Amino acid sequence: MKKGEAVEVRIAELRKSINYHNYRYHVLDNPEISDVAYDQLMRELEELENKYPELVVSDSPTQRVGKAPLKEFETVRHTLPMLSLSNCFKQEEVREFDQRIKRFLKITCDVGYVAEAKLDGVAVELVYEKGKYVVGSTRGDGTIGEDVTRNLKTIHSIPLQLMDTKIIKIPDRLEVRGEAYMGKKEFKLLNRKREDSGETLFANPRNAAAGSLRQLDPRITAKRPLDIFCHGIGEVLGIKFETHLDILHTFSQLGLKVNPVRYMCKNIEEVIDRLSEIEEKRKELDYEIDGAVIKVNNLELQKRLGTISRSPRWAMAYKFEAQQEVTKIKDIIVQVGRTGALTPVAIMEPVKVGGVEVTRATLHNQDEIDKKDIRIGDTVIVQRAGDVIPEIVKVIESRRTGEEKRFVTPDKCPVCGSDVIKSRDEVVTRCLGLACPARLKEAIKHFASKRALDIEGLGDKLAIQLVDKGLLKDVSDIFFLTVGDLAGLDRMAEKSAHNIVTAIEKSKDAGLERLVYALGIRHVGEHNARVIVDSLGSMEKLIKADEDYLTGVREIGPEVARSIVQFFKQEVNIKTINRLKKAGVCFIPKRVKNKKNLGDMIFVFTGELEKYTREEAKRIVENQGGKISSSISSKTQFLVAGDSPGSKLKKAKELGVKIISEKEFYDLVKSE
Repeated sequence: MKKGEAVEVRIAELRKSINYHNYRYHVLDNPEISDVAYDQLMRELEELENKYPELVVSDSPTQRVGKAPLKEFETVRHTLPMLSLSNCFKQEEVREFDQRIKRFLKITCDVGYVAEAKLDGVAVELVYEKGKYVVGSTRGDGTIGEDVTRNLKTIHSIPLQLMDTKIIKIPDRLEVRGEAYMGKKEFKLLNRKREDSGETLFANPRNAAAGSLRQLDPRITAKRPLDIFCHGIGEVLGIKFETHLDILHTFSQLGLKVNPVRYMCKNIEEVIDRLSEIEEKRKELDYEIDGAVIKVNNLELQKRLGTISRSPRWAMAYKFEAQQEVTKIKDIIVQVGRTGALTPVAIMEPVKVGGVEVTRATLHNQDEIDKKDIRIGDTVIVQRAGDVIPEIVKVIESRRTGEEKRFVTPDKCPVCGSDVIKSRDEVVTRCLGLACPARLKEAIKHFASKRALDIEGLGDKLAIQLVDKGLLKDVSDIFFLTVGDLAGLDRMAEKSAHNIVTAIEKSKDAGLERLVYALGIRHVGEHNARVIVDSLGSMEKLIKADEDYLTGVREIGPEVARSIVQFFKQEVNIKTINRLKKAGVCFIPKRVKNKKNLGDMIFVFTGELEKYTREEAKRIVENQGGKISSSISSKTQFLVAGDSPGSKLKKAKELGVKIISEKEFYDLVKSE
């Protein structure tokens, strides 16, 4: 075999292997190789494609993120309309749906149905030709959608090439209907990062998914943790299906991800029983659902039933109790965050939404207020899904009396009176006062928070007191507090004051990674802080680094680099750094300092831990030089097994991986 042919064969092998392991990891959630081994395969493929660019194809795993941003989206006409579903809200309406179907079909026997969870996401269509992903689009108006092919390509659970199982024939053309979504945990993490960076928060996972999918730059979409469940078909050529369940089973065989929350029901009474089960699962699921979809299982019956206007006769959406309520806006106030961002907040008449009393809702920014035309005194619909930030969905204009007042963001900071500014590339208005008490209070709370320097006892109320009493004018002042300073505050006994001073002393040894995060540099979250310190190694290098140098660091883009340089250009910030040094705060990276402790050992966790959260356990391992993996492999040194361990325990036993209890883990890392 010639060299060129050998390279082509190897590239084909790598692509097939990577696609298979993507399927195991992102679809089945059951990986067979370690993250390191996967990275090695991807790196080898990237190197070969860089060396032989003529062999690069659009469906290669390396091409999930790539080209320059679009100026605007093209449109795609759906071969078959993407219909919307008619809704029902009561069990009796579900029975009426069954009766209508029987009347139309002129039958009296039971009809088989499939009941499946209804995701609260973004409807999309994926088109495969001879197994290759060629087009992806949004639902749009049902007939014409937006071409988001490149953005959908960044979702790792979407195969770029359908799996050839040798059992199921790959169709000549397969139009797959699905729902792109963002999981609850991923949504919270994304919002936390946006908050750290001073960016506007997404109101809920659906908005986050929609906003991520409609980015003109697919590189931005690639950074968003999107996923997908496939649930239906458009045009299909080269393969036949008899039932809806056949479709879902074939999807799984071809490598497409389907929702496991689905039930085959013999009749409509079984459907009603299953609807209750799905609603009970709602809080347990790691993604948002707003109801269930009921579909006639037999495709021939679906064909006979046809459609009514813009919805099929053979399907119905059963909507769960709405997590929305009506209330009234009493006032709009402005909060100032640690980055100086002015955030308008609606103060509302108390109302219970999703079982939780809500009195406030963030309005994000002036643009958002203007877009929704929200006024003081308006009657509004407010929603709260799960643990999501309360959001005003819309104004009920018919209830306006004419006494409502428009809100305009002030041109002076409401806390310190300093000028405010809104730059051209932002929707957020910011206070320019470096000594603004509101900014300082938020900065101190962030500095002392668990994920930063973790100063136990220095919470919100104490931070407010310390600033109001003039004891803290800068975060570095924290390390010069005495027991006498603290003991004189409201509700502060001498013992509590001693405990806080002890916690402050302990926090000095948190390490440079957490210190950089604690400083509150815009766009520098916990992960970026670790990446920066791993690369530069010292505060001195970070202070001197320019934008060109910083953008050369893995995962650091121009916006983050610019923010870091601007931060250290401020003389007041350098003074803070010098005072922190003077106070004895450790400027050595913790991962370097403790490298000898765990020295690159790989840990995997399973089950519930009693002493630590997963995040705390992960931080301890990484701070001591160890590594965390989500899957068991022969390279894993320890599986830490808590209560109710999962399938990882069995895999660890099979591979001979050492299994330790939480107590043994604590003994191993207690030097931390």
